[in-house]
Amino acid sequence: MSAEKTLFRDTFLPFSRPSIGEAEIAELVDSLRSGWITTGPKVERFSTMFAEYVGGRHAAALSSATAGLHLALLAHDIGPGDEVITTPLTFAATVNMIVLVGATPVLADIDRHTLQVRPEEIARRVTPRTRAIIVVHYVGDAADLDPILDLGRSARAAIIEDAAHAAGTEYKGKRIGSFDTTSVFSFHPNKNITTGEGGMLVTPDAEVFEKVSLLKFHGMDRNAWKRFAKAGSPRYDIVTPGYKYNMMDIQAALGIHQLPKLDGFIAERRRLAMRYQSAFADLDALILPTPAAYPTRHAWHLYTPLVNLDALTIDRDRFMHELKERNIGVGLHYTAVHEFSYYRDRFKWRAQDFPEAHFVSERIMSLPLFPGLTDADQDDAIAAVRDIASRFAR
Repeated sequence: MSAEKTLFRDTFLPFSRPSIGEAEIAELVDSLRSGWITTGPKVERFSTMFAEYVGGRHAAALSSATAGLHLALLAHDIGPGDEVITTPLTFAATVNMIVLVGATPVLADIDRHTLQVRPEEIARRVTPRTRAIIVVHYVGDAADLDPILDLGRSARAAIIEDAAHAAGTEYKGKRIGSFDTTSVFSFHPNKNITTGEGGMLVTPDAEVFEKVSLLKFHGMDRNAWKRFAKAGSPRYDIVTPGYKYNMMDIQAALGIHQLPKLDGFIAERRRLAMRYQSAFADLDALILPTPAAYPTRHAWHLYTPLVNLDALTIDRDRFMHELKERNIGVGLHYTAVHEFSYYRDRFKWRAQDFPEAHFVSERIMSLPLFPGLTDADQDDAIAAVRDIASRFAR
């Protein structure tokens, strides 16, 4: 078998790779040469650009989306005794931050086809202690926001959007980040645009923005960085204990030039995703991604088919191993949160408590998808998938 596998790739194809151009490199070098590498004017510029792009009012640039989720909960005064409803199919940071502010996570199951949280499942879990709902826009498509916004209003619960996957995603013609919510975006290297690491919190609420601005940098006045500028004052005040969650100019230098490319990146991701959809349309071994029934612009952050266990003699993990043996990178996004030992032990959650999320968690994988992926590289991934499906057909 090993000799036959050499018919595939000689070099490893990663499942994701950032698309960094010469403009980003030049801007970064400019920052390094200027001597101003931490939070400064480029962070302000990028924040303004991002708010304008998504149609939001206030934007706070941060060190990560995880930091953004933490500060969003704190800014909405979520803490001990409060319940926060979210989905089990998300990166652990979503639920970690709920626990770390002292609140209780409450999980609502998903639609196994679209992978999005189901509003009717959220509604079943609203109680008088529900203070927030964290909506995860999974893999770049949008959750069904309208009924969730209605639930938030009726329950007087804050709506926080975990939009880590959703820069450029649209729901019913409006970009995520433009709704009456607090939205948190990620710029990790595998996201649709990157600042190396980093995140952005967007909100229409001036009070929430002011709290976040204070908390993200030690509780200082949000323009405290200007104290080092010629016109600034070296004095500052601490008005509340805060954290060290600020973005740096050397990160924003990348974002300034990544953001104008985002729509082009999404168009290429969609083209590549549609090539996968066409190539696998006849393949029993995979359950292909299903678009939402309501109007969205899918940002295609990830391409995540499910391995059809009924059609194969191997499980998902073995399928992923076989791909790597053929030099095809693959990701796992994600194991459902309720199946991790900490949450299983603390909250006594069982795998079957959320059967749709459990179904997906055992089958999901992420195939290579990024703007620099060539058709020839993608064809290698397609050939590898089809070869595994054929070899291990039931």
